[in-house]
Amino acid sequence: MRHASLNGPPKRTTTRADLLNAVYESCKGLSRAQAREIFEVALEEISVALVRGETVKLRSFGLFSVRAKRERIGRNPRTGIEVPIKPRRVLTFRPSPVLVGSINAANPSLRHNVGS
Repeated sequence: MRHASLNGPPKRTTTRADLLNAVYESCKGLSRAQAREIFEVALEEISVALVRGETVKLRSFGLFSVRAKRERIGRNPRTGIEVPIKPRRVLTFRPSPVLVGSINAANPSLRHNVGS
């Protein structure tokens, strides 16, 4: 059973199609095919840079980076059995202060004091 959010209707997921539509709507001089091409090229460039291990910084949005995690021993929480976790690379995202400020301004009821 899906419960309603305490702050309004259930949350919606923004999809790739939604983002593409936003690009098309904001660039009236472009055809839908041109908007799609620009959008796809931008996503591909971000993906390729991350695969190469580069950091991707989008001003007023955030920072994407790839971190190497070393091999370690984990534990199955259900059984308690120790299991080796292989070394891997993980993608991290650090939002910009501008984005964090926008999110908090959009939901003032969710603000709380960090030190409290």
